[in-house]
Amino acid sequence: MTIQQKTELYDYSENDLTILNSPIGLKYLFMDKKTDIEKALRMAKYEIQLKELQTELIKLQNWTINNRKKIVILFEGRDAAGKGGAIRRITAHINPRHFRIVALPKPTVEEEGQWYFQRYVNQLPTPGEMVLFDRSWYNRAGVEPVNGFCTDHQYTTFMGQVNDFERMILESDTHLIKLYFSISKEEQASRFKDIKSSPLKKWKMTPVDEKAQELWDEYTKYKIKMFEQTNTKPSPWVIIEADRKTEARIKAIQYILDTIPYQDEIEK
Repeated sequence: MTIQQKTELYDYSENDLTILNSPIGLKYLFMDKKTDIEKALRMAKYEIQLKELQTELIKLQNWTINNRKKIVILFEGRDAAGKGGAIRRITAHINPRHFRIVALPKPTVEEEGQWYFQRYVNQLPTPGEMVLFDRSWYNRAGVEPVNGFCTDHQYTTFMGQVNDFERMILESDTHLIKLYFSISKEEQASRFKDIKSSPLKKWKMTPVDEKAQELWDEYTKYKIKMFEQTNTKPSPWVIIEADRKTEARIKAIQYILDTIPYQDEIEK
C-alpha cells in the first residue's frame, strides 16, 4: 500500500499530504517498523515548526548583540519536566559566544556564607548576552525547603527578597522571563522509569530525583506558595504544560519570541 493509499483512510488536508511526502515526513514514516501516520505527521510538523522558530531565535540573538541587550530566562519545574531538552532546542543554532547556560552545583562552604543571591548575580548577562538558568535562585522556593537544604528563616528571607531582586534586574535594562514546566505525577513517574532503564540517561537520576514522587505533595505546596508570592505583573510566571515534550518546547520558544521586542537585523 502506498502512502497515498494509506492516507486515504483518514481525513488529511493537502498540506498534510505534502508534509508526509516530504523528506522530513518520510523520515518519520519509516523511522519505526510499524508505520504510525498520525505520529509521523505530528513529528514532521513539530520539526518544521521548530526550525522556523529556531531561525527566529537567531534573529533575536542578532538583535540582542547589535543593541547590547541583556536577556535572562529561568527554566523551572519538577524533576524530569523537560527543562534541559527545551534549553537544548533553544540554543541549538544560536552563536555560542553570546549565550550561557547556567546550572549551578551545590553551594560551596564560602558561598553558603554569602548573601543567597550573590552567586546568581555573578552569572547575570553582560550587554549583548543571553543567559539561560537551568534551575535558578528559585531552588530556595522549592527544592531546598522540601528536602531540608535550608532553614525556615532562610526560606522566609528569600521569599521576602526575591521580588525586589527581580525588580532590580528589570530596572538594569534586562529582559527577564520565568518559565515553569508543569508535568503530571504519572508523567514524571514514566520519565523516571525511562531514565533508569537507559544506560545513556541513568546518570541523570540524583538522590533528590529519587524522592520526587514521594515528596510530590510537598513540592506542590511550595509551588503554590511560590506562584502566589512571586507571580508579579513586572515579572510573571509562565506555566508551560509539559506532558508532551514537543509541544512544551514550541510553546516556550514562541513565548520568548512573543515577549522580547526584537527586530530582524543583519548581524554586524
